[in-house]
Amino acid sequence: MTLQPGDTAPDQVARLLALVPYLLARGEVRLDDAAAHFGTDADQIERDLRLLFMTGLSPGLPGDLIEVDLDALEGDRVIRVDNADYLARPVRFSPAEATALVVALRTMVEAAPDEARDVIERTLAKLEQAAGQDGEELLRLHVAPTPLETSAVVPVLESAVRHGRQVEITYHVPSRDEESRRVVDPRGLARVEDLLYLDAWCHTAQGDRAFRVDRILAATELDTPVADPGARPRDLTGGWFSDAETTTVTLRLAPPARWVMEYHQVRAQRPGPDDTVDVDLEVASEQWVRSLLLRLAPHATVLAPTEHAEAFSASARAALRHYQADGVDFS
Repeated sequence: MTLQPGDTAPDQVARLLALVPYLLARGEVRLDDAAAHFGTDADQIERDLRLLFMTGLSPGLPGDLIEVDLDALEGDRVIRVDNADYLARPVRFSPAEATALVVALRTMVEAAPDEARDVIERTLAKLEQAAGQDGEELLRLHVAPTPLETSAVVPVLESAVRHGRQVEITYHVPSRDEESRRVVDPRGLARVEDLLYLDAWCHTAQGDRAFRVDRILAATELDTPVADPGARPRDLTGGWFSDAETTTVTLRLAPPARWVMEYHQVRAQRPGPDDTVDVDLEVASEQWVRSLLLRLAPHATVLAPTEHAEAFSASARAALRHYQADGVDFS
């Protein structure tokens, strides 16, 4: 999925959901007109359309997919779509699908910002009404808010985001088992799986951070405005982010240690000498790095930062001395 700078995956999904009925209602639309309507450029709309013709009904056979006339798109810069009439049909849910939607919506409504809560509640009401008597068991479902969602810091954070003000938070950093007090510019709250995160610019770390809300021990909305009132929340659902101050550690991995790239998120990788690979990892704990290297030895070395390499060498020598004291011969 290719996006223009500033565009996020949710932006593109929302645009695609609106693009199809827009095109079907008009039959034929010039590419530049569609771009102007959706507030983007023609190149992005063309990328959207090339993604669109890979979507459709299950099981995804050629006759199930939305058709985009690429000849007209590339030649006359005109958009024509076909085989998407099913989007106008009423949606039918199985009991299991309806139940899943009700549970999801009832969970969302507890933590949703004020501007979204009304839409979610109306959607939930329509779904429950459509279920009728057949959904009697479904309607008995109740999703109780978790302690996280009823936390006293959540309304403080929501208010600061809404008013564009800075927040002072007390944050617990488990990797160091310590509390830190910092001032942040909040952008928004995001749910990732079962956790709620605050996306913010941290003035202490001088960088973007995503703070786990259950680790925010206290929050105070300040009178000072955020430095960048127009900053948009990042898409945290599919990317890598950290909720603590991190350090970039570069490791050189020999072939037996390459499994690290499959089990740990790497920021970058480059070919090294003699069939090795150099990888950059974002880590929050030097102790974690030492533990990983002891598992990988002798097939991995620390290239940077120097202090991590020295600390690991010292730990390895100390471990070796323990074995030598027990009479183990490594020769």
